[in-house]
Amino acid sequence: MLGSFARGDEGPGEVSGLQRDLIVVTAVVGTATFVVAASVAAIWPDVLATPVAVFDVALFAVGSIAFVWSFLQVVGRSRYEVVSVPGTWLLTGGVAPAPVRRILLGALAAQAVVALVTASVRPFTPVAFGILVPTFGLGLCGLWAARHGSFPARDR
Repeated sequence: MLGSFARGDEGPGEVSGLQRDLIVVTAVVGTATFVVAASVAAIWPDVLATPVAVFDVALFAVGSIAFVWSFLQVVGRSRYEVVSVPGTWLLTGGVAPAPVRRILLGALAAQAVVALVTASVRPFTPVAFGILVPTFGLGLCGLWAARHGSFPARDR
């Protein structure tokens, strides 16, 4: 899987496929861990709700940092490229190759569905903190697009 999402040979100063894949792998591992943890916490909230809520807040913090980081990188790229909000955070318009787009948006969708379901099953408990987790997926989508996405060049 590592190296499989590269667009081609990297030029000077560009990152390797391994670094691109790190964002994708982080999204998959974080999402899978969240799905398992939130599901188990919804079943046994007395025992696991608080530790899972702490984990949810940690994913939210990582996603928030990734979101801000991606925003700052996109602002820099916007001088030379036509950058869009949907392209950056939803990977639309050919910004990312289809496998990357499918995996990152799939992870974001899974986070949103699991967060809504578990929060609905256990409202007014720490399990409901899972509703913050899709920020993690959105931030990683933006980070991938800001660092590796293909945006059209701005006309001079």
